[in-house]
Amino acid sequence: MTLEKGLLLRMLKQMIEIRAFEEKMQDMYARGEAVGIIHLSNGQEAVAVGTCANLKKDDYIVSNHRGHHHCIAKGGDVRLMMAELFGRKTGYCKGKGGSMHLTGLEFGHLGSIGIVGSGIPVAVGAALSAKRRRSDQVAVGFFGDGASNTGSFHEGLNFASLQRLPAIFVCENNFYAVSTHQKRHQAITDIADRACAYGMPGVVLDGNDVVAVYEAVREATSRARAGQGPTLVECKTYRTRGHHEGDPSRGTTYRTKEEIAEWMEKDPIKRLADKLLEDRLITEPAVAEMKGEAESLMEEAASFAKGSPYPDPEDILKDLYVDEDDQGAVR
Repeated sequence: MTLEKGLLLRMLKQMIEIRAFEEKMQDMYARGEAVGIIHLSNGQEAVAVGTCANLKKDDYIVSNHRGHHHCIAKGGDVRLMMAELFGRKTGYCKGKGGSMHLTGLEFGHLGSIGIVGSGIPVAVGAALSAKRRRSDQVAVGFFGDGASNTGSFHEGLNFASLQRLPAIFVCENNFYAVSTHQKRHQAITDIADRACAYGMPGVVLDGNDVVAVYEAVREATSRARAGQGPTLVECKTYRTRGHHEGDPSRGTTYRTKEEIAEWMEKDPIKRLADKLLEDRLITEPAVAEMKGEAESLMEEAASFAKGSPYPDPEDILKDLYVDEDDQGAVR
């Protein structure tokens, strides 16, 4: 590995924390303590961590329905995240947004957007703002394979390329648009092939290799900051849980147990930990300590969330855009 030890250890620690968060939410959801539907990112941690390790605090990200790992990787507070998922007033959106609408403007997270593909134009707008202000910021849009079939994807990439915007489009290709395999909704194997139609680089990589993700996004961010325009980065990865919690038997109605087991052997956390152990950059007790600290952190976050108040009923229309008539009645 050519990356410095401190960076590798930080990325391992962050992936472990993301996994611990998701496993805690998996348990809490099963107990009926989480609000609404949640989509977990188990198995996809390397994409978020490898990408966000290249970003500054004021760089932008836009996330999607499966976005807990993006929020943590960009610098989100797991206590406030968990409070939001519990529908509590202390959450990032004061308990009104839930899992699919996490937002943290103070650390560059412009929001998780549940509508497939709809975050792409938001990322493009943020990149346009950065260019017009002549800042050094970049904007990253995270999306899945299904979103690459939407008009928002094609319009967003076309505009970003035309304007040479500092944008990075990160496709987390986990091969399933809900329950439909990529080969059933696309005639191509690599989504990054679509980049050439818009005159930008398209990169295909192993999304379960955090070092590969980091290096590809490092090059993309360097191009963006230098005014050379956007890049499409396709990370081939896999979600080891179902589409959402409640998807029967982790989605075995549309994929086999053997396929899930095969991808679990490619677990991004284990792969990095094993490589660090092999290179003698970490010890097994140190890995175990990271996992124990992450579990303790999530216990603390859960206690904070469960001890926080629910939003007040009279606050239901606060922080929202409301159209009122002359008498103040909501329309």
